[in-house]
Amino acid sequence: MKWLIGGIICAAVVAAIAVFGFLCLRRDLGWSDKLPAIGGNSSGLQASAEAGHSHPLDAALDLAKQVLENIDHNVHDYTATVIMQSRFAGQLKPQEICNVKIRSQPFSIYMDFLAPESLKGQEAMYVEGVHDNQLVGHAGSGLRTLAGSVWLDPKSAIAMLGQRYPITELGIANLTKRLIEVGEHDRKYAECYVWRNDRAKVGDRSCILVTVMHPIRRPGFIFHIARIFIDKELTVPLHYEAYDWPAHEGDPPLLLERYTYVNLKLNPGLTDADFDPHNPDYHFGLK
Repeated sequence: MKWLIGGIICAAVVAAIAVFGFLCLRRDLGWSDKLPAIGGNSSGLQASAEAGHSHPLDAALDLAKQVLENIDHNVHDYTATVIMQSRFAGQLKPQEICNVKIRSQPFSIYMDFLAPESLKGQEAMYVEGVHDNQLVGHAGSGLRTLAGSVWLDPKSAIAMLGQRYPITELGIANLTKRLIEVGEHDRKYAECYVWRNDRAKVGDRSCILVTVMHPIRRPGFIFHIARIFIDKELTVPLHYEAYDWPAHEGDPPLLLERYTYVNLKLNPGLTDADFDPHNPDYHFGLK
């Protein structure tokens, strides 16, 4: 079974844009002031530390911490459709799409997979501090459905099969925390370029795009290029993508992972019933 999570936008379009952006960067000492975004005008990018900051990542970290503070204080729960794709064991997996319900306290997640066909109808649920901190889930089709709903340690080999992260790390708060942790680590090194674009878009949502690039592979760097899109109005991340260094000189970078949150609705007032596997609207089949 597959239990985790992350998100993407139209795979072919975004991949083409990323390749073009990478080639532009390499053409001019590895960089260009025309790095494309998913949408919107990409002018006004910066590749150096801003005034008052000693490292190019400082301004990006300040922004990420503001985003996390906003989520901690103002986002209690939300629903969304998450589109995600990741590379696992060297292979790029098909994109996965699922509807999610997420609550901050206690940390709770419900997932209903819509695609690909092999996952359609699969459900998963986790509530922190309940059911011995196990997730419950069931397959949507195939022979796996014969097992019915099963309880699993979220970090067990079965629950993590084919996944980069456990279900417990899903969500916009966890994504932001992870980005801050990585940024704090990478801040120890000088080889880093950062761009900010205040006129980017994800779909019809106006966003701030922060692009980070490590031009040379070094031990401890977990990505070559990363791009984070932050919704201007909601102050939450809508899209994240990370790329590995290309396998050969002249090749485009390799997609590692990307997650996109669409149809995001903040604070709809989710209740315990939304995270109860006995809810008749779900199909866990528990008695």
